[in-house]
Amino acid sequence: MRRAGLGDAAAAGSYGYTNSGYSVYEEENDRLTESLRTKVSAIKSLSIEIGTEVKNQNKMLSEMENDFDSTGGLLGATMGRLRTLSRGSQTKLLCYMMLFSLFVFFVIYWIIKLR
Repeated sequence: MRRAGLGDAAAAGSYGYTNSGYSVYEEENDRLTESLRTKVSAIKSLSIEIGTEVKNQNKMLSEMENDFDSTGGLLGATMGRLRTLSRGSQTKLLCYMMLFSLFVFFVIYWIIKLR
């Protein structure tokens, strides 16, 4: 019976040591798990913010594309009118228009330079 008692004590002693060792590992695991959870949460919020920013940038690019398309159409129509004007016998009118444009350009340049 003594043997059983020693065996029981040895088994109980090693079992207690094993539990305390697991306890240390469990605490470290819990600490590391919490650290990982915090990092994952930060990455998640960052990726959500990046997604929101990408959506806003895509919306802005779409609006700019529409603006450039409308401006391109307007510029194309204006160039077509100028070609029609230059092909006709209205070269005198075209000359006056160019001189007026140069005059306006120099007036604006002069105003900006004075500031």
